[in-house]
Amino acid sequence: MVERRDGDEVGPQEGRASGAGATWRPVTRSSTHELVIEAIEDQIMSGALVVGDLLPPERELAAQLKVSRAGVREAIRVLEGHGVLRSDVGSGRGAGTFVASLPSAALARFLRLHVALSNFRIQEVVEARVILEQASASLAAERAEESAVEELRRLVAVMDEPGVDREAFNDADTAFHLAIAQAGGNSLFSDMTGAIRGSLRAPILEAFTKVDDWDGMVSMLRDQHHGILEAIAQGEVQRAGELTAAHIRAATAALPDLDGA
Repeated sequence: MVERRDGDEVGPQEGRASGAGATWRPVTRSSTHELVIEAIEDQIMSGALVVGDLLPPERELAAQLKVSRAGVREAIRVLEGHGVLRSDVGSGRGAGTFVASLPSAALARFLRLHVALSNFRIQEVVEARVILEQASASLAAERAEESAVEELRRLVAVMDEPGVDREAFNDADTAFHLAIAQAGGNSLFSDMTGAIRGSLRAPILEAFTKVDDWDGMVSMLRDQHHGILEAIAQGEVQRAGELTAAHIRAATAALPDLDGA
């Protein structure tokens, strides 16, 4: 099932046939798949195409844009990989290429690749994380339900386990910060937090392996996590945000190769 912007869920067969409402104009430059992608994106950004809408058939779209079918086919393949489009094979009303909601996993994948290719310096990602997670923690302190607080306690308990290895600690740490964002009730914040924290998983784990005083590092991080957890549990909005920002900065400064990267 997919969801329109008005909140009503519809099946693929209920999407508007052939992108009703979209206006397709011939592209004015060389018939490349990048130009077809741009044309489809323009329709989405203008609101002419929404989640659940059916694109015109490949032949028809190629004719409207005055490009080759190969260009349309490649553009659809790329946008499917991005999670923007979804193709259902077969015949009947449920078949064709539909506009899909972008999954958060795709956002995380793109950001991880950008970081890996050094399009963003790690320090820039950390700075964005401070701003985002400070707001998320404040929202969590204001809105978190008891079940969300219990999940935070469970993740803290995992990190508190004696002898926890660095990878398990890192995974629980990542899950803890994502759970805070989810507890705040803002889905965009949680998706962005998941993407940013996911992009930092490998660099942080590598930095963990270079820490000489692992016991001291773990002790510091545990104390900070407990402070954040209790601030959220007690509904201390400002304190939860401040502790989270201070924690991220302190952890970054203490980890090799992250501070000033």
